[in-house]
Amino acid sequence: MARGRPFRDASGAAPALTDGAALPAGGTPAVEVPAVEVPAGDTPAIEVIDLRRRFGAREALAGASFAVARGELFGFLGPNGGGKSTLFRILATLLPPDGGAARVLGHDVTRAPDAVRRLLGVVFQHASVDGKLTVEENLRHHGRLYGLRGPALAARIDALLLRLGLAERARELVERLSGGLRRRVELAKGLLPRPAVLLLDEPSTGLDPAARRDFLAELRALRDAEGVTVVLTTHHMEEAERCDRVAILDRGRVVALGPPDALKASVGGDVLVVETPDAEALRDAVRGRFGVVGTLVDGTLRLERARAHELVREIVEAFPDAVRSLTYGKPTLEDVFVQATGRRFVAGGEA
Repeated sequence: MARGRPFRDASGAAPALTDGAALPAGGTPAVEVPAVEVPAGDTPAIEVIDLRRRFGAREALAGASFAVARGELFGFLGPNGGGKSTLFRILATLLPPDGGAARVLGHDVTRAPDAVRRLLGVVFQHASVDGKLTVEENLRHHGRLYGLRGPALAARIDALLLRLGLAERARELVERLSGGLRRRVELAKGLLPRPAVLLLDEPSTGLDPAARRDFLAELRALRDAEGVTVVLTTHHMEEAERCDRVAILDRGRVVALGPPDALKASVGGDVLVVETPDAEALRDAVRGRFGVVGTLVDGTLRLERARAHELVREIVEAFPDAVRSLTYGKPTLEDVFVQATGRRFVAGGEA
């Protein structure tokens, strides 16, 4: 179970000492707080109800609702401005919501932030490891923030280094590690206090596709081994594909929710996208000629149909001057987003 609260709150102030957190000069904690017990039964790992947050005139979250079951590998997938980073910060107790409710294992993030923090492990998008320290030193100092010391801390560090393939790099400076290995050190930090829920914000930032796949495989293996619920934000489709379930966010709303395969199956047939000088005219012509109703998405014509490769030949033969280029394939999570919003998915980070 995670204990303590080493990350800062929304005000930027250093957190209060809790249950063996970092010790003052006198050597004893200023405040003693009992460890938070994880409730038994069917309490969701995370429950969000009509969650709202504004930044001036911009509505970053506009009534998001969902639940994450215990033991899930759950992903928030969204483009720039979708709301996923705001949602992450609220769940991590770093930002208060304007309305609605968010709970972690039954504890409200606004009313009981200390209780929530003792259940969380957090891996931020930007590096929090110290490059001038070794891998082992980074973990040892982080563990002390949670009141871990002596043989118990050493054993926990050794176990994580072995599990994450870092044992041979334990005494190496972090600044000398590859991006993938540095992310593993970040993951080890998040797992050090045995959290019930692990939150990760864009965890594969800076990794190449192969390293990204390896990192996701590690998350799944750790979920199985540690029994931790893993919740991540991402704008990478392949990352979301490896989650048990995914919530697709757009403009602060959950526009699709479910297992990736089920979401893709809901699209209905193969997806055909036609680049054309006049998408509206071609849409009407295709509907009149073949009875297929298309949609206009950012100046292209999008069609859904089983065995779409047969329609490719028919469209090219019927309207040769109207087709600039044409692509088709099996539905992806991007197609789920397009179907739900009528717009293309534009990846990117968010403020």
